[in-house]
This record gives sequence, C-alpha cells and structure tokens, in this order.
Amino acid sequence: MAPGRPRSFDELEALEKATQVFWSKGYDGVTIDDLVAGMGVGRPSFYRIFGGKRTLFLRVLKAYAKKKGARAEKALLSPKSLRASLAGFLRHAVESATEEGSAVGCLLECVAPLVDDAEVRQFLQSSTAGAMALLERRFRDGISAGEVPRDFPVAARASQVIDLSKGLTMRAQIGTSRRRLLNDAKEAVNLVLLPRKTSHGPSGLARKARAVRGR
Repeated sequence: MAPGRPRSFDELEALEKATQVFWSKGYDGVTIDDLVAGMGVGRPSFYRIFGGKRTLFLRVLKAYAKKKGARAEKALLSPKSLRASLAGFLRHAVESATEEGSAVGCLLECVAPLVDDAEVRQFLQSSTAGAMALLERRFRDGISAGEVPRDFPVAARASQVIDLSKGLTMRAQIGTSRRRLLNDAKEAVNLVLLPRKTSHGPSGLARKARAVRGR
C-alpha cells in the first residue's frame, strides 16, 4: 500500500470478522486462507497490519474480552440488590453464548483454552482473576448492605459463580436451549446465596438421634 493511500477495508470490522472465523473453526482449524477470505483483506495487508495468525488471535482475544468484560461488569454492578446482580451476571453469560448471528459459546471459554500458547494461558488466567475480584467486591458490598451475613464465604462463592458461568457457556456450545439455560441461571443464584454451613453445634440429624436415644 503506497503512503497516504486509504485502506480498502475497515480494520475494526476486519477484527470482528476474524473473531467469527476463530470462533467457528477453532484456532488450530483456521488457516491463513480462511482468515484472508473471512476478513476480506489481501494477504500482503493481512501480514503487514495483523502480523500473522498468532498475533491476530491475541489481538482478537483481548478485544473480545474487553468488550464482553465491560458488558458483564455492567450486568453485575448496575442492579441494586445482590441477588439481581448475580442473576444479571449469569443471564449475561447465557445471552452472550447464545447470541443470534454468532457462533455458539464463547471465544474465551470454548476456543482459547484449547490453544497451546503460554501468552494465551496467562491472558485467560488474568481475565478470570479480574472477574473473581469483581465478584468478590460485589459480595462485600452485599455484606455491607446486610444482604448476606458477615461471615459469608466471599472468595468461595465468587469462584462458584465463575464456574457456573463457564458451565452455562459450555452447555450452550453443546446445544442446550437458551430458555433452559436462562432458567438454570436463575435457579443457580439460589444456590450461591445459600447460608454458610457451620460446624457449631450438632446437626439436625444429630439432634434427632439424641432425642430418640433419650426416650
């Protein structure tokens, strides 16, 4: 491309198209020909602007994570109640994984973990840690508001929400309906907010056993 000559394609649009190519074919299954055709760019422009398959994938992954993360954060932090926040977070996971006109699942959960690359793994670990921190913050706000007890297991429940989100996404990929997943996401909130089990005092079964022995 000569200096000053305008590009014949929109770079951001090309990245969006590359996301769909990686998402639908997987990283290992994608060829340069697939990317060039799917993105609507010439081979020379592809290498000059995007560097190559690995470099492009990392760029696509970071852009996708930033976009999805912003939506997830909004879903989690916008509602006033903790219950509504968790419901919104899990509902967002389902809606993103079943979005019409897009490949089913999630690039972060269904494609990137299969890529044998240290930088990709590190990025995924950082993304998960960021989501964990956000959830822990929301749970602590719930404690301050008196919505859950002060001894609520913040870290453990934040981890559970992440696992639930990933599980819903994976189930979407294997064909579970959006309706079923949305219902399961709603029910999952009840599990997350269950009172913490304690070891103080005998359990209900133990108390009943003692009562029987004392008769």
